[in-house]
Amino acid sequence: MNALEIKELTKKYGKAVAVDNIDLTIKKGEFFGLLGQNGAGKSTTINCITGISQFAQGSIAVMGNDVQEEYQKARISIGLSPQEFNADIFAPLEKILNFVGGYFGLDSKTRAERINEVLDRFELQEHRKKPFGKLSGGLKRRAILARALIHRPELLILDEPTAGVDVEQRHALWKYLEDLHNSGTTIILTSHYLEEVEHLCSRVAIMHNGEIIADLSKKEFTKNGDKLEDTYLKLTAKKV
Repeated sequence: MNALEIKELTKKYGKAVAVDNIDLTIKKGEFFGLLGQNGAGKSTTINCITGISQFAQGSIAVMGNDVQEEYQKARISIGLSPQEFNADIFAPLEKILNFVGGYFGLDSKTRAERINEVLDRFELQEHRKKPFGKLSGGLKRRAILARALIHRPELLILDEPTAGVDVEQRHALWKYLEDLHNSGTTIILTSHYLEEVEHLCSRVAIMHNGEIIADLSKKEFTKNGDKLEDTYLKLTAKKV
């Protein structure tokens, strides 16, 4: 079974085509990078995968479950760490985590255990009673990632997970994501830090104007001594 299967997905907003007939398959256990300029279609694709956006053309399956016909089964397999801090700024961190755990069907005992686990992992215990809005940018980023992992999803989607995070915290998060991947979690990463994608991902796709213009292993992107960034710039420049 594949973690994600997208077939002939097209998403339009009025007459504007945000995603143009894309196909994409991600195997279970992959660490997959999705690159593209702002407006390339990455976030729209993620929104279609997670059910935030509906679509009329094509199909998406997560862990074998159709995201529209079997929404609950598909959604429970997904953990999403969005670029935006979309949390109640007045709610204490532990309340946010408790609510999301309940949303995914965890009983109170399991929720308490998982909250402690993710707070320990991201060094957030001392901040558990603080309102989300009082946290620093780096702490908010870690809190959003902790929220995404509260129900132990099989597929983790990370949209700019280290934006605004300092160098030390970024490398600490990289280590955690590597550990998570090694434990069997499938990860999709979008990032404007191409060194981050090159460091973490084994396979990378590039979106441009709603289309996937390249889908290759990291080794293929970086052959002949090129950096991922060099190949990315060459490919997107050809499509301008």
